[in-house]
Amino acid sequence: MGGVAGGRLAAAVSRAGGLGMIGVGTAGSVELIERESAIPREAALPFGIGLLGWAVECEPSLLDAAIDAQPILISLGFADIEPWVQRVHDAGILLATQIYDAKGARDAQAKGVDVIVARGGEGGGHGRNDVATLPLLQVVLDEVDIPVLAAGGIGTARGLAAVLAAGASAAWIGTAFLVCPEALTPVAARSRIIRAIETDTVYTRAMDVAMNFPWPTQFGERVLRNDFTDRWSGNEDDLIQEVGVRTALSRARDEGDFDLAEIDAGQGVGLLSTPRSAEEIINGFTDDATELLGRWTRTLGSQTTLELDE
Repeated sequence: MGGVAGGRLAAAVSRAGGLGMIGVGTAGSVELIERESAIPREAALPFGIGLLGWAVECEPSLLDAAIDAQPILISLGFADIEPWVQRVHDAGILLATQIYDAKGARDAQAKGVDVIVARGGEGGGHGRNDVATLPLLQVVLDEVDIPVLAAGGIGTARGLAAVLAAGASAAWIGTAFLVCPEALTPVAARSRIIRAIETDTVYTRAMDVAMNFPWPTQFGERVLRNDFTDRWSGNEDDLIQEVGVRTALSRARDEGDFDLAEIDAGQGVGLLSTPRSAEEIINGFTDDATELLGRWTRTLGSQTTLELDE
């Protein structure tokens, strides 16, 4: 959610009862962290900050700024988090990390993280595409005894109810907030997101290769399909020598030309039909998930009573 989840969205989510996160993406900076974190902090609202581990390795001041911002949670991933665990804890801050398989979950717990985010291949943005959310969640819950959040493809209360019923402590949700008025999503991207259906995303490394971003090669990116992904996904090796393509993509990113530039989105994008505020989304998730889980409990109770009566 880098470039989308700023301080205004984080504050709105937290005000509505969630925990809003500030996404510090590839273009993140100390200035961005200071500016965006001031919004929820000045409103006395809890918030978290999401950092790219490889970016912190290149620019340690990003973690310094995140700690100084006094969030209650820092999320670090896409690198070995062990060197930072004690430092985050010493600042009185909880640490989360995304994982993609059972081994990753066990390793994260052993390194001392407080919260594991089990991110399935349906999720938008960067991650791995190996295991879907529900199979991943089930195996991870049997492997660790710290809180596990489910991420990837959770776009409505039905998805939230499903992962809570499976045993997740909460859900980690991004795509559902892409067209909130509080999000930083460019205007030109919003209409494309609204029009998209669940089959309109693709998992690719094409953008990262073209822009020469130092993402670890095991992590691709789920984005909306466009002319660029249609041409280059699966042909990433050819992109390395295509300086002209890099220039064109860089210009498209600057100008908001989303025929070429990427829009991170998960497979839940097809569930977005109209812009809603963060408060409306949170209320819809929680109220409807409560009803669904209550209905399931009542149904289960009725079946149990019937079996006993028989």
